[in-house]
Amino acid sequence: MSDALLNASIRGPVPDEQAFESIKSGIDSLPAGAKMILNSAEFYGPKWDIANLELLARFFEKYPEYADRTFLSVKASAASRVELHFCPDFLGAVGRCHAHLRDDELKVRAPQPEDLRRSVDNCIKALRGTKKIDLFQPARIDRDVKVEDSINALLEMLHEGKIDHIGLSECSANTLRRAHAVYPISIAEIEISPMAYEEETKKGTLDLSVMTEYTTDRAAYSPLGRGLTTGAIKDREQVQGERPSTDDESRASAMYSTTGLHKALKVVQPENWDHNRRFIEAFAAYAAKKGCTPAQLSIAWVAALGDKVIPLPGSSRKDRTLENLHGGDIVLTPEDMAAIARIMEENPVKGGRGLATDAIDLKLWG
Repeated sequence: MSDALLNASIRGPVPDEQAFESIKSGIDSLPAGAKMILNSAEFYGPKWDIANLELLARFFEKYPEYADRTFLSVKASAASRVELHFCPDFLGAVGRCHAHLRDDELKVRAPQPEDLRRSVDNCIKALRGTKKIDLFQPARIDRDVKVEDSINALLEMLHEGKIDHIGLSECSANTLRRAHAVYPISIAEIEISPMAYEEETKKGTLDLSVMTEYTTDRAAYSPLGRGLTTGAIKDREQVQGERPSTDDESRASAMYSTTGLHKALKVVQPENWDHNRRFIEAFAAYAAKKGCTPAQLSIAWVAALGDKVIPLPGSSRKDRTLENLHGGDIVLTPEDMAAIARIMEENPVKGGRGLATDAIDLKLWG
């Protein structure tokens, strides 16, 4: 892979040295001239805060020579000026989350144009001058706000030298076209995995005509199906945190045991779990046939969707980072892609990308 992405997921606290080794190992494994694309956000932290950006600041303070070997992508907070607590029985110990309350419902609020400057300045402050923000993007698109207004707001900060590139996250193909008409969009970050391959993905943002029309790369977040395609989640008890995970299982189970948001995904609810396990097991069996891990097969499959598609796996451990990077070196033949397509067709994932409640609007495909 000429470039590589490292996603800093919302999990429990990780010791600095462990996180630093994970980042360093990824950068050091790349060929000369390639940059590690670090994917961060204003809300990547145990309390949905700037903890991840502060960790990166500490990393670059200790290893300043690595700053120029990385490309830092940052998302604006899916936040409003109101801070609420999710009810404990729903999201457990997820802690503080920025949200917007309307009509007695709890909804993620996409950043407004006026929020973007505050967000950029907040992220710059968190980085403490250790690393420039190479790319900045709103985490979600508000359908009630013209995307052109948001791009113009970011363009002002680009001209001020605060950011170098503009991106979008969870955008539809139509929104991407409109945004690109204002200013070239460098990266569109969307969820792509063998467990999340929706019609909008296939016929919209990944459509060949859309991809060739613009120079926009697609950053595929959650290429491991939110940890499920790794095969590390064995049963519902593990999802609910009722059974301790072994070390081999810890890579995926950590997000379920520490963040209630993952427990609320429709794909892991009782009515869908047994059905979806069939896909997970069939996918793992094919990975074994290929002589790779299921995680590596997931990453290879995403990368095989096109030259402009860059998998965005998350990792906080050196060994997992290197395993993920090796996934980008696996070549899938047309026969492999056809076999995986059959697995997906014969075992369609139930539940989609939503949550088990309609009370939270994740603002997908804005």
